[in-house]
Amino acid sequence: MDSGTISSNPNDNTSKGGLVFNITSTQALIPIENATINIYSSSDPTRQIEQIKTNDLGETERIELPAPPLEYSEQPEEPRPYTDYNFEISAPNYEPVFIEGAQILPDVTAVQPVTMNPFETSNEQENINIPDHTLYGDYPPKIPEDEVKPMDESGEIVLSRVVLPEYVVVHDGVPSNSSAPNYYIRYTDYIKNVASSEIYATWSENTIYANVLAIMSFTLNRVYTEWYRNQGYNFTITSSTAYDQKFMYGRNIYENISQIVDNIFNNFVSRPGIRQPLFTSYCNGTTVTCSGLSQWGSKYLGDEGYTAIEILRYYYGNNVYINSTDYVSGVPSSWPGSNLSRGSRSDKVRQMQEQLNRISQNYPLIPKVSVDGVYGPKTEEAVKVFQKVFGLPQTGVVDFPTWYKISQIFVGVSRISEPS
Repeated sequence: MDSGTISSNPNDNTSKGGLVFNITSTQALIPIENATINIYSSSDPTRQIEQIKTNDLGETERIELPAPPLEYSEQPEEPRPYTDYNFEISAPNYEPVFIEGAQILPDVTAVQPVTMNPFETSNEQENINIPDHTLYGDYPPKIPEDEVKPMDESGEIVLSRVVLPEYVVVHDGVPSNSSAPNYYIRYTDYIKNVASSEIYATWSENTIYANVLAIMSFTLNRVYTEWYRNQGYNFTITSSTAYDQKFMYGRNIYENISQIVDNIFNNFVSRPGIRQPLFTSYCNGTTVTCSGLSQWGSKYLGDEGYTAIEILRYYYGNNVYINSTDYVSGVPSSWPGSNLSRGSRSDKVRQMQEQLNRISQNYPLIPKVSVDGVYGPKTEEAVKVFQKVFGLPQTGVVDFPTWYKISQIFVGVSRISEPS
């Protein structure tokens, strides 16, 4: 029996990993209540382990599932550090979804987002297969590229500033594979997906921060230089590790990675005098070596107490720094620059109140508030409920991640449908 099979049997494991589901409709992010989720082990797909249902927010309570020992994710030569599970999701008036190979790590909470299509003319199940994590599976190494990309001097394609896209278009294959599907994915969701696919969520916070920054800078370089569109392709980035970084359609993300991305999603890595975000190549550092960041090496540096910027400078040089942009596509208004809290009075407060009231139409648990530009106790309570619903710290303060999460959800529920 190979190491993957050993670690995938829930009966063989004593460690636990958390799991929650977040199930919404493809139409305007409407939460799906009373969806039924049947959970199976991939090693014994005929034996149901658990059945849970969603609440009126389209969410489930956190459950614990067996996972391998934590030390399996501490060294690259250890057995597989996660357990595979299969999920069967059904809901009245929606097409069912089957997810195979969801990855549960010990001591962290996995969040499984699911979007379901309303019934149209048929009851067709969507089947999603999650491949092995990149640190465990066999993937092609990255083709080396220059850190700084040549830009067209005409100015026709050069952005004057770094702008965070609302969506990236992910080509799920190598660039030349015209039959591979393209997925429109929100930028932050894309980063969370890639980070969950490229590193282990059990690693130290500083290591995760460093790797997330590298993933974001890599992505924004592709956006800024319009790398693939200038080659005649209709997508932003691919899911091929030979060309880009691994995106796994439909996979679970991890709560701690999600929170880190929400805190720093407008950051990227820069060098003095270079306008474009740094093309931060990286590799696992064991089976593949490269001139950029070593993922396993960054893990060890984080264990030694290196900060995120110290890890980045270890691999990219002492002159790199963390840059940021306030330009976010698809957001009605940028971050006010300081927290909004009880006692605040401004047009930004008014705008936030208007957005919360629109969101509450889809999420009635969030109480409606008076749109008066005054941050009173009722607004504070509505913010706390919003934060609870969307997995943010329940402070009642509209900080940077809360402001942009409110904006993102407001835009999502206001749309009749997503782009296609």
